[in-house]
Amino acid sequence: MYVPESFQESDVAVQQEFIERNSFGLLVSHHLGSPFATHLPVVLDRTQGSQGTLLGHMAKANPQWKHFANEDCLVVFSGPHSYISPTWYEADNMVPTWNYVAVHAYGKFELVEDQESVLSILRRSVDTYERKRPGAPY
Repeated sequence: MYVPESFQESDVAVQQEFIERNSFGLLVSHHLGSPFATHLPVVLDRTQGSQGTLLGHMAKANPQWKHFANEDCLVVFSGPHSYISPTWYEADNMVPTWNYVAVHAYGKFELVEDQESVLSILRRSVDTYERKRPGAPY
């Protein structure tokens, strides 16, 4: 992702906080030479790996999981965005642009198949998202 230097955020804790607030990611991989993408809710485990580990669950009917175990992948997390009109600038001859916030997380996809680990990921996911629900017993 091209990021002008003045807009870069290298603080991992800030990136992790953004992922936690905007945790519906776009998982991108390759299959037969073409990009393949799935939108997924994920949970960030800050304690695993040098920058954390993303945990999620994908339906068995989704073919993406079958094709890229231990392969490089990308998860894109998007936040607020807005069109910026050139009429908003005091200077003349400006061009329109788009302001946005996003984090790109790169890593290896690891397939988890043992039942206890899968249940643990599902429990963490349900706990994370149900906790945010109004009136939740958490």
